[in-house]
Amino acid sequence: MENTTVHRALVLLSGGLDSQLAICLLREQGVAVQAIGFESVFFSADRARAAAAHLGVPLVVEPFTRQIAAAVEHPRYGFGSAMNPCIDCHTAMLKCAGDGMARWGCDFLATGEVLDQRPMSQNRRRLLQVAEESGYGDRVVRPLSAQRLPETQPERDGWVDRSRLLDLQGRRRQAQFTLAERYGLKDVPTPAGGCVLTDPNFCGRVRDLRDHGCLTDGRVMRRLRWGRQFRLGPHAKLNIGRNEMENGKLMADCGADEYRMTSEGVFGPMAILSATANPDQVQEAAAFCAAHSDGRDQARVQIRVVRGPEDWLLDVTPARRDRIEQVRIT
Repeated sequence: MENTTVHRALVLLSGGLDSQLAICLLREQGVAVQAIGFESVFFSADRARAAAAHLGVPLVVEPFTRQIAAAVEHPRYGFGSAMNPCIDCHTAMLKCAGDGMARWGCDFLATGEVLDQRPMSQNRRRLLQVAEESGYGDRVVRPLSAQRLPETQPERDGWVDRSRLLDLQGRRRQAQFTLAERYGLKDVPTPAGGCVLTDPNFCGRVRDLRDHGCLTDGRVMRRLRWGRQFRLGPHAKLNIGRNEMENGKLMADCGADEYRMTSEGVFGPMAILSATANPDQVQEAAAFCAAHSDGRDQARVQIRVVRGPEDWLLDVTPARRDRIEQVRIT
């Protein structure tokens, strides 16, 4: 007799076109879909949320900062073009999803990966390796390239019809665009994943945290995108807001043990200094704050320093530009 059991796939949804198409291909076969997205300080799940809403599939978003920070700290398979540990990251995502299959009532995993679309991380060896090392190698279906990859349990057992899956390979995307029209996917997103770890200009900040053992400090990690950043010493990092939005974020995120600085009498930014800074570093941070205020050309500027219940004024000379550039984290 024909197996009429409806199987349920947990699909890793980035929000990109390929992962959306994977969902469409599976649903076309009557497979029920639960989507999972990931969010960290390095990338958001906003595109996954938008795609899930458009497709009408339930979505769970899992926090992923701890896992990707561990991959950046010790990348078993190295980095990509910048500080992106893609292979370690993909393995961790599959493991997280696999560990949650029972929780969300799912039978197998699926991704939108296309064989050889990314030569380093999506070649045949890497795709099979990532699935195997996640611990769920025989439960991972890649609908867009399934016919070019070994059969997995869902295909062997008839949970999905392998003959109706695809054999895409390479970087050309015309087949995906044609499928997008067929499934009515109007807003086709660009292939870029939005991970700032691929941005060389951002990676200096990540490298600084890695070098100073701060990749486990959630508060410091949250601030990677906010403000101008300076390393005043091994245990002293300074963040200075660049606009009203960043000033507000820094104010709201400042811990009671940290130093909060603002200029007095002249317009200026919010600055936050590490709680472990020494008195000389507090003085220098105040000078940096003054140098980024409207009093930068004055001989002296007063900076208000707040730490917990303590509140005092420092009268400082704005820092010199060469010193600022010397310790700027780029």
